[in-house]
Amino acid sequence: MLIPDAVVKVMLGFGDPVRVQDCGDPTRYVSGVSLANGARTTSAIGEHTGLIHGVTILLTPLAGYRLFGVPMSEWAQQCVPPEDLSSSPWADLPARLAHVPDWARRFALLDHVLRRALDTGPAVSPEVAWAWCCIQGTSGRIRVEELAARTGWSRRHLERRFRCQIGLTPKGAAQVMRLQAALRGKEAGATWADAAAQAGYHDQPHFDRVFKGMTGRTPTAFSAHRSGASLRDAQDFVPGHVTSAMLGHPD
Repeated sequence: MLIPDAVVKVMLGFGDPVRVQDCGDPTRYVSGVSLANGARTTSAIGEHTGLIHGVTILLTPLAGYRLFGVPMSEWAQQCVPPEDLSSSPWADLPARLAHVPDWARRFALLDHVLRRALDTGPAVSPEVAWAWCCIQGTSGRIRVEELAARTGWSRRHLERRFRCQIGLTPKGAAQVMRLQAALRGKEAGATWADAAAQAGYHDQPHFDRVFKGMTGRTPTAFSAHRSGASLRDAQDFVPGHVTSAMLGHPD
């Protein structure tokens, strides 16, 4: 399961396809060997039955905006083939990586391609970058009105520019950060009630509703399935942050 973490994941594969399904709507899914995953406020499940072989690049949303040069709002909450976002250099990059004979030269090729894309990509708004850092730094515990006031923009203008370069609204990004804060608290040994309170949720019922809406499970069900998963399957994408767990099929 890919739990919302505001990390953009670009999988450049040269193996068998992966199927990614929305937890909230099982009819929404996409399959592909290479997939770009935008920022999300709801979880998704990745499934595969073949050989996964390739490279996954983890990006901040702002880096994704610069690399692909398209509004992040166009592919938030989605998984899409990278070449659908930008024809060059993503269209032939997986094949180029597959033909490189060793990993050192693969990473050197990636460094070269990503550097060129960053150098030619659109500039990031300083106000958006500042608001994003504030949301991260406060674990989502800052009001959108305060962010807007401190940028000198109206709330509506901030939301529009933020969605373009991050993919989520400031409120949506804050929800993701609070969820991650609660998960970190639970991982550190707190009860769900204490983790929710520390992350800024009003009360346990409020936390339960938000948690299930974002992950597809109640906190209790989440814990039960995570503890039952093998160590190999319960892998996190970002060191020190709870970002993914193999939970099986949603209830």
